[in-house]
This record gives sequence, C-alpha cells and structure tokens, in this order.
Amino acid sequence: MRAVMPTSRVGVIRKNRGANCVVVHSASKAWPCLFPQAGPGMKHTRRIELAAWQWGYLWQEPGQFVRGLIHSDGCRVMNQVMQRRYSYPRYMFSNESLDIQQLFRDACDLIGVEYRNNRPNSISVAKRASVARLDEIVGPKT
Repeated sequence: MRAVMPTSRVGVIRKNRGANCVVVHSASKAWPCLFPQAGPGMKHTRRIELAAWQWGYLWQEPGQFVRGLIHSDGCRVMNQVMQRRYSYPRYMFSNESLDIQQLFRDACDLIGVEYRNNRPNSISVAKRASVARLDEIVGPKT
C-alpha cells in the first residue's frame, strides 16, 4: 500500500494474539480510482471489472491471482464417492458474483486448469492434472 500511495498513512493492526492475522488499512480518496471494482453495496449486485493495468498483472501472474481467490473464497477438499469407498482431492471456488466467477475461469484458462460449474455460485476443479497444478500454485491456506 505504501508503494502505491506513498503520501497516505498505512496502518497495521494485529488480530488474535498468536494467530497469523493482521488488518492493513489506508484511507485515500484515490483508492476508488485504483480499484474501480470496489464500491458500496454487495459485490454480486454490481459490475466487477478489472482496469487495464489490473489485467496486465493478471496476465503476468495468473497463478497468484487464482491462489488469492482460492485462499479467500475457495478450499481443497477430499470428495467422497460411493459411500466413502473412494475419495479424491478437488478444489472448490464459491462466489455469488458472476463477474468474479468469470475472472476465476479466465485465470484458470491461463494456467491450464480445467474446471466445471457444479452449482450456480460454485466452480469445481477435480481432474487429477488440474488439481496437481493447483497444488503447485495454491499451497496450504494459512
């Protein structure tokens, strides 16, 4: 935040003693210009679009973008099949915003990960090669 807004104060507040959690904040009237997708109201009720410079970062590091989305709105689970006789790992990404879902799909396409919509608000990655690829990129949630 300091690199992007050197004239604005940046604060860091530690949460939950001993936990790996901090809240980073900075106030500036310029933040909406840098992040036009941020705004009042629920994300899924308004248009979420990346600015051209944000697309540039996504194209450079699509894996990091997917990693951030999985860490915020996703998980890795063991899918149980046939009354638990067989299980396999898969990733799930859930978000009510169709725009954010599309951004996830676009980034998965860039890194060669196959996906499928399993519900209107959820995307599943279950093919072995795609799960292995996400395992390389995402790592454990912290």
